[in-house]
Order: sequence, then structure tokens, then C-alpha cells
Amino acid sequence: MIVASQPAAHRFGIATALAIAFLTLVYAVVLAIGLLTLPSPNHPIQNPWFTLMEVLIMAIAPTMVAFMVALHQWVPQERRALSLSAVVFMAMCAVVTCTVHFAILTLSRQSTFADPTIVRAVFAFQWPSVAYALDILAWDFFFPIAAILAGASLGGEGEKAVRWLFVASGLLAFVGLVGVPLADMQLRNIGIIGYLLVFPVAAVLMAKRFNCEGEKSAA
Repeated sequence: MIVASQPAAHRFGIATALAIAFLTLVYAVVLAIGLLTLPSPNHPIQNPWFTLMEVLIMAIAPTMVAFMVALHQWVPQERRALSLSAVVFMAMCAVVTCTVHFAILTLSRQSTFADPTIVRAVFAFQWPSVAYALDILAWDFFFPIAAILAGASLGGEGEKAVRWLFVASGLLAFVGLVGVPLADMQLRNIGIIGYLLVFPVAAVLMAKRFNCEGEKSAA
């Protein structure tokens, strides 16, 4: 529970953690509906589900950055080099992925890019394409580094589970990189578990820590 007398950083951490959990849950539901309504397994996800997913990603990524900022305020001074690095890498993830998805939403349907060859090479979420490569850079490289650094920045009593969940989410996301040299994007689904499932769970557990410490500070 968020109470007004808690430190602002704790309230911010709780709010962003809960926002991550909510947004990723909505994303998972939209993704499931999109997959279930495919005309055939070889078709991409159709609208409106695809557009909703794009918008949700552009909301999730900045919220993760905001959560990392709250975490940075939380950790002890001697570990803030790690937490600040986590903020930087998560911001890099957010900038890259938001750029990709904004470009897809605003440019891919323009007449300038109407050539199917251009659409396939630049915007399609089929390997290889520019959009797919950049999204892999964001979520399977920058994100896992941020998550692992966030885990490493935690070392206090009661933070062990959260620490290892952050690390696990990062390691799972790193697995997605294996799909690049193997040209097997099914392996990237393992990485999705890291940032769509494990990281939100870690964020919610961290929100509980923020809440407990905030209530102590307010007492």
C-alpha cells in the first residue's frame, strides 16, 4: 500500500513496479489474443492487436527506466555505481526499442515505404530485418545487462530473492542472442520470459521492500 507519509522515492518505486506488472500483464493478454486469432501460423499478428502491442512496449520500456531510477535511490551508496549503470543500460534499451516501435507505427504504412521489399527488410518482425535486429539489441543485450546490474546492486537483508530474479531475467534475455548466429528466432522466446514474466515479478517483490521500508521511515 502506498501511503502519503512514505518517502517520495519509495512511493515512486512502488508505483513504477506496479505499473510494470500491470502493463506487462496487459501485453501478455494482447499477445495471446493476437496469436490465437492468427489466420494461419505463418501470418504475423494482425491489427488491432499488433498496434496495441507496439503502444504497450513504448509504455513498458520507459516505466522500467523509471523503476531503475527508484532502485538507484534505494541501494546503499557503495553499490550505486552498479545501480546507476543499470539505469543507463535500461535507458539505452528504452531509447532503442521506442525508436523501433515508433518508426513502425508511423512510417511503415507511409507510401514512401510502400515497396514490400523495403517493408520486409526494414520494418518486419521477421529475421533478418533492421527492426528485428535493433529490438534484439534492446531486449537481448541492453536489457539483460541492466537487469543483472540491478540484481548485483542489491545485497541487503531480505533482498536475496529479488536479486536472483533480476539476474535470472537478465540471463534468460541473453539467451535470445543465441538465435542470431543460429538464425533461429524461436530461441528468442526464452528471452521474452525474462523480461515479460521474471522481471515484473522481481519488480513487484521489490515494491514490497519499498513499502516495508517506507512504512518504517514514516513511523
